[in-house]
Amino acid sequence: MTIRAAVFLDKGGTGKTTTTAHLGRALTELGHEGILIDLAGKQSDLAKQFGLYEPQQKAIENDEDFPNLSSVFDDDFGKLVKMNGADAILDRLIYETNEGMDLIPAHPGLDSVDGELNNVEDREDRYGRLKAFVDEYLEGRYDFILIDLPGLSRIVPYNGVWAAENIIAPVEMGSYEFGQLKQLAEDIDKYRSNWDIDAELTMVIPNKFERGTTLADDYMNRYQEEFNGAMAPNPVAKSQDIRNATEAGKTIFELEEPSATASRAKEAYLANARELVDRIGGKR
Repeated sequence: MTIRAAVFLDKGGTGKTTTTAHLGRALTELGHEGILIDLAGKQSDLAKQFGLYEPQQKAIENDEDFPNLSSVFDDDFGKLVKMNGADAILDRLIYETNEGMDLIPAHPGLDSVDGELNNVEDREDRYGRLKAFVDEYLEGRYDFILIDLPGLSRIVPYNGVWAAENIIAPVEMGSYEFGQLKQLAEDIDKYRSNWDIDAELTMVIPNKFERGTTLADDYMNRYQEEFNGAMAPNPVAKSQDIRNATEAGKTIFELEEPSATASRAKEAYLANARELVDRIGGKR
């Protein structure tokens, strides 16, 4: 079965997109075939991460961007597939990256989806449209699906939670972030009971971690005590190379001469990817 996970924390700037891209690349490095889905906003940061932003924007400017990710949430998506065939639709939706995985990029049309779904009375239909798409067209085609979610509690992110059930939370070591993570854990408990889905905080990944400071060690101990079963095996080191690689349209896995911190971050992503497969595979 396809491994699914959504990268989510109800806060901006925690490294969700970076985590999605690098975990996906790590899973690919380990021999898995996968796809990333970007629900995190019209800025299409995952497309930028893999150097696909300009081709996507050119398609939008030339009115060649239909269907797109927002189309998946339309009432008539099923009719569109019947008229054109699933393979033709997926060919338009999916971009190939140069790092071994596929991508369905974000699209400006996602801005209107929340308002449209808010008028849908049936709860399963309102929150389950992405899951229906994934179940029907992506399940079995890929070994893994990672969904990048915005730091907002809205209907579209909830679609991502419903589709994935497994939540990955990248978080910096701090008291405010600790509170945000506790709130996320409480919210997931509510999703499980109110929606009757098997939602779980599957992995907490300490991000931008700086070794060797007493404060960092103290926070790490606090996080491990509270979220022991969910903590990732390795924190991801803070590295300027991650930012540099992102600006160059690639991950640190593509760097020819990574710095020491980038090498530690790469090893952390690989270790966390292995553990993610074990946790979700064992759950299923």
